[in-house]
Amino acid sequence: MEEPIIRLVNVTKSYDHGLSQTHVLRRVSLDVHAGEFLSIMGPSGSGKSTLLQIMGMLDEPTQGEYFFSGEPVHRLSARRKTQLHRENIGFVFQAYHLIDDLTVYENLETPLLYRKIKSSERKSIVAEALDRFNMVAKKDLFPSQLSGGQQQLVGVARALVIQPKVILADEPTGNLHSSQGDQIMESLRTLNREDGVTIVQVTHNQDYAHIGDRVVELLDGRIEREYRVDESVNTE
Repeated sequence: MEEPIIRLVNVTKSYDHGLSQTHVLRRVSLDVHAGEFLSIMGPSGSGKSTLLQIMGMLDEPTQGEYFFSGEPVHRLSARRKTQLHRENIGFVFQAYHLIDDLTVYENLETPLLYRKIKSSERKSIVAEALDRFNMVAKKDLFPSQLSGGQQQLVGVARALVIQPKVILADEPTGNLHSSQGDQIMESLRTLNREDGVTIVQVTHNQDYAHIGDRVVELLDGRIEREYRVDESVNTE
C-alpha cells in the first residue's frame, strides 16, 4: 500500500502547570492516505483541534513522531516546516480568519504573494477560484459585506489557491446555518472527489462526518473508535 501522506506515531501533547500536567493528546497513532476524506469527532476538550493543529504544523507534539509524505516533521527545522506547510497544506477555520481590510480578491491573492508567484499567474489563479465558487461579482467586497456562508466560501477558496495536497478544516460549518453548512460541505466533497485533495475535517455534525470516507472519534485525548463510512451512508 502507498505510504500515507500523514502518519502520526504515538503523538502526545501535554502542558505543564507547575507541579501538575494537562494531557490534551495521549499516544495517538493515525494514518491518513492521499485522496482520503477523514472526519475527526469527539466532545469539546477531546483534543480534536490540537490534533489538527499538529497535522498542520502550527503546533508541535510533546512526544511522538509525525511524518508528512515520508518527511520526519518532528526532526525538521522551523524553516523547513514552514515551507512544507505553505506548499502543501490549506487551512479552513471556523472563524473564517479572513483579513478584514482586504477585498475578496486580495484575500485570495495573499497566499500566492507569500509563495512569490508572478503577477500574471496570480491573476489567473484567483480568477479561476472566483469563477469556481461563483464569487466574481463579489471580488471587490470586504469580508464585512459578505454573509457568513460567503465568508467561509472565500476561506475554502483561499485554502485551495495554493493547490494543496491536504486541506485541514476545523469546524468549517460551526458558525453557519444549515443551508450554508451544506454548501460548504458540498464544496469540500467536490474538492475531494473531483480534484483528489486529501481532506481532514473536525466536526460535531454526524451527517457532515459521514460525507467522508472514515471517522475517528476522540475521547480524553485518545482514539476511542475508528470506522469507515458505509457506502449506503456515503451516498444518501
